[in-house]
Amino acid sequence: MKAKELRERSDQELAELSAQLKKELFHNRMRNATGQLSDTSQLGKAKKTLARINLIVGERARAAARSQSAGSEA
Repeated sequence: MKAKELRERSDQELAELSAQLKKELFHNRMRNATGQLSDTSQLGKAKKTLARINLIVGERARAAARSQSAGSEA
């Protein structure tokens, strides 16, 4: 999933997607360890999407903190 698509989602949707991807990643790791995972690229794709989600959530948190600190200074 592209970062542009993720930025359009709300914080709650991102949290739900993150939880879903973490479960999927865990299950894929187990399948890979037992030799049942046929497409190992799923592991990397899930990791990258999780990293994108974490980046966007962090950006939003930093922007909110900046706006609060700028508002308290005025």
